[in-house]
Amino acid sequence: MLLSVSSHFVAATTLLLTAATAQAQDVYFSQPFATRLYTNPAYTGLLDDYSLTFGFRNQFPSLVGTFKTNYLAADLRLDKPGRHHAIGLVFNHDRTGELNYTRFEVGGNYAYHTRLTKTLALSGGLNASYGRQQSPVNNFLFGDQIADDGTVTGNPSAELTNYPPVNYFSIGTGAVLYSENSWLSISGQHLNQPSLAFRRSTNLPMALNLSGGYKFFLLKPGPGVATREVSLTPTAAYSRQGASQRIETGAYFTASPITLGAMYRNIILPGSVNQQQVLAAIVGVSVGALRIGYSYDVGLTPLSSDLGGAHEITLTLRSFDKLENAYRRLKRRDYPLAPCPAF
Repeated sequence: MLLSVSSHFVAATTLLLTAATAQAQDVYFSQPFATRLYTNPAYTGLLDDYSLTFGFRNQFPSLVGTFKTNYLAADLRLDKPGRHHAIGLVFNHDRTGELNYTRFEVGGNYAYHTRLTKTLALSGGLNASYGRQQSPVNNFLFGDQIADDGTVTGNPSAELTNYPPVNYFSIGTGAVLYSENSWLSISGQHLNQPSLAFRRSTNLPMALNLSGGYKFFLLKPGPGVATREVSLTPTAAYSRQGASQRIETGAYFTASPITLGAMYRNIILPGSVNQQQVLAAIVGVSVGALRIGYSYDVGLTPLSSDLGGAHEITLTLRSFDKLENAYRRLKRRDYPLAPCPAF
């Protein structure tokens, strides 16, 4: 048992210390549509008149220093002029339990929505965010603090422990092309590749995300409030950040008010080595203005299984006026309903 705990602590320590010389990475959510404002600013105001979403992700719970992320986002589609504009706000906080590494980000989103044809629309978005990361190491125990007999001396270490917080500014952009049945999303985050270095040169590399899907309606909602949907939505996504890249594919099945999803993540790419295969199982329910989502990452390889996968929970309060939207669509003053899953 001691060996197992020690190996987990070494793994967590290695992940943190490697960040001092390697390129940093963003958190990767298992419910990308619930946390869509984080992935692509063009999603701002796309699915709701307004929404408020809280998310929590606990990754690698078997590690001593588990990786935890808190996410909070809000967006609002402005009525005037012409319902073209939407604004949003995104907060993100990452923390490793035992190591006390933290990263906080707050950003503002803006999106512009426009109709291209009767059935096709486009949303373009911009994001600007401020970030701060810090890694206090005063809880570490170094070799020069241990006596020959194995006891802790209590003396200060000669190792460098003064790592001041790092502040950075990041910009991103994206676009979503969509109809009532399909969508294609592309975004680029950290276009300026800000520095995250505590001591050495370390940059947050640009993150590229490309995703899309098609919704097959088995029962299509009609105009009015009392509507029901039964649909199947296959999706696929490709992301790349620095030297890391991944492909995932899966599907969502919706029978209002329940949504079930399964995503196979980290499909093996040519030339890739020891990629960790994960199956994300997702369940969501909509109750009035409330959406609740839960997902669990099931490890399909020995290492991902030993680390314990990941738990993710999202809660969303949202508003969408179906009657008003139906009227505007008849008058061609509004846009197709984006078919992206909500969870």
